[in-house]
Amino acid sequence: MPSRLLQVIALTLTALGLAPGAAHLLELPVKLAYPPALYAQVTSTLYALFGPVGGAVQMAAMVTVAVLAFRSRRLPQGRLLAASAAALLASLLLWAFLVAPVNGEWGSSVDVSQAEFAAAYARLRARWEYGHVAAFIAWFAGWLGMAAAFTMLPPAGVGIRLQP
Repeated sequence: MPSRLLQVIALTLTALGLAPGAAHLLELPVKLAYPPALYAQVTSTLYALFGPVGGAVQMAAMVTVAVLAFRSRRLPQGRLLAASAAALLASLLLWAFLVAPVNGEWGSSVDVSQAEFAAAYARLRARWEYGHVAAFIAWFAGWLGMAAAFTMLPPAGVGIRLQP
C-alpha cells in the first residue's frame, strides 16, 4: 500500500469534500419550503465560497485517490481505490452536468427584475438541489470505498508491511 502520508492526505481531502454536499443535503428540506423570492436571495448569496474552496478540495481529493489507485493497482486494495476514484469523478461529473448549467443560467439572471430573478430560481431549484444530492451520494460512495480499502486486512499468511 502506498505511503501512510498519502493515505492520510486522501482521507482528509475526501472527507473535507463531503462537507459542501452534506450542507446542501441538510438544508434541502428547509430551502425547498422557501417562497421563490427568499430562495433566490438566500441561494444567490450563501454559496460564494463553495465553488472556489470546495471545488479545489474535491479536485485535489480526486487526483490524490487516483494516484493511490494507480500506485496500488497490483494490490487487493487497488480495485477498491480505483472504484473510489471513479465514484469521486462521477460526483464531479454529476455536478458539472446537473448543477453547473443552473449556476450559469442563474448568473445570467442578475440583471433582470426581482420577479424574473425569483422565477428563474423557482424554475431550476429542483434540478440544482437534487443535482447536489446526487453528487453527494457519489462522493460519499467514493469515500466509503477508500475507507474500506485502507482498512482491508491482508490475505491470511501475508504479513503487514508499512511503507514510510
